[in-house]
Amino acid sequence: MNPLLIAIIAAPAVLFLLLGALWLAGFTLPERIVARLTTSVYALLTVAVSILGWRLARTPGHSIHASLGDWFTVGDYGFPIELLADTVSFPLIAATVILVGLVGSFSVRYLHRDPGFLRFFLLLNLFAFGALLVFASASMDLLVAGWEFVGITSVLLISFFQYRPEPVRNALRVFATYRLADLFILLAVFLAHHWAGSAAWTDLFGTGAVSGAKTEVLAILLVFAASGKSAQGPFSGWLPRAMEGPTPSSAVFYGAISVHAGAYLLLRAEPLVQGSHVARGLLFAIGGGTALVSTMVHRTCADAKTSLAYASQTQLGIIFCEIAAGWSTLALLHICSHAMVRSMQFLRAPSMLYDHHRIHSASGGTLQPTGEHLESLLPKFIQIYLYRVALGRGFYDAIVDRWILAPARSLAGSLRIFEPDWIRIAPQNIESKSPAEPTHTAESSHA
Repeated sequence: MNPLLIAIIAAPAVLFLLLGALWLAGFTLPERIVARLTTSVYALLTVAVSILGWRLARTPGHSIHASLGDWFTVGDYGFPIELLADTVSFPLIAATVILVGLVGSFSVRYLHRDPGFLRFFLLLNLFAFGALLVFASASMDLLVAGWEFVGITSVLLISFFQYRPEPVRNALRVFATYRLADLFILLAVFLAHHWAGSAAWTDLFGTGAVSGAKTEVLAILLVFAASGKSAQGPFSGWLPRAMEGPTPSSAVFYGAISVHAGAYLLLRAEPLVQGSHVARGLLFAIGGGTALVSTMVHRTCADAKTSLAYASQTQLGIIFCEIAAGWSTLALLHICSHAMVRSMQFLRAPSMLYDHHRIHSASGGTLQPTGEHLESLLPKFIQIYLYRVALGRGFYDAIVDRWILAPARSLAGSLRIFEPDWIRIAPQNIESKSPAEPTHTAESSHA
């Protein structure tokens, strides 16, 4: 057992439980106390991560394990709770601690006197625990637990400004996309237990229990699960919608940590991915296609955060291609450097807009283009067509609404014939309510 690794993973959860318990007990903590608690905890965690890195470098095999026994057992079969810090997971553990600490410090002033100040820090600490659990898990079982913490905190922070309908609507859409993508990783965990008797990484890679067609199936499932978390391919539409949340959460989620969880999953399962030609082909197609479309859309976005979101999608697509090519070290370096740079860009977005307007005014209202792009070599009609596609953001939402949501709604409507009569009649009674009856809405109350 390594108590230092356990303490690093558990500290954000302890802080979340402490702040949550005080809030439930009716104590309203001042912003200053919440800020000092958060900054102190992450300052100590930064020191602890430095010590862990020093120990990792001196450990033979550069791997540190920590076991907390079994989650539960049935006969001889159990689900172990094991943590792992090695050359793949440690850089992301360190990046999570450092970036969450920086974003927490930034948020103290950004959310000063906001009614959701405490709620934001509660969700930020819960997210940090989930992300650390994802990166330090020694099995897919524990990774799924952290995966779900990251997902639910992401959705709740997208709908942080819940007094406006648009953030809530976008959060629900993101949640539905997450749920669809999570089916792939849950199915992969089930098949891993069925075929190998365990979902631990060492059992999947070292025993030979998963080979041939089994490797192909598991690798393909993990590719789609990673695509959902990293907003790639068929799941790429949710990332721009996630920009409804506060800028600090956008920085740490969609610029730094959360969007890279999918790429980390592929790096951790690299033996499976490299053993599947179909999975590698899918990675090239999904990553390359997303990078191409996101590059075009990025250049037509009218707001800074959405533009940065598509820029993140582009880099993640390139990372997926690097993983498919087997360049795991380059992909890991790319993840860490992109997380640092992109999070700083998100945090600086408001001041960057101010600087741009100041320079625009100083130049007399005209700014020259920064350079020519490759598409300028194409015929004019092709350029116009690509511009229309980019301006429509690849028509992703239109395709999903027409070919997925509309058939699903039609199917749901046709299945209502199997409901009891009182359920089918009740909505009709509500819809037929006389318009003369008073209704209380936010607009009428405001008026």
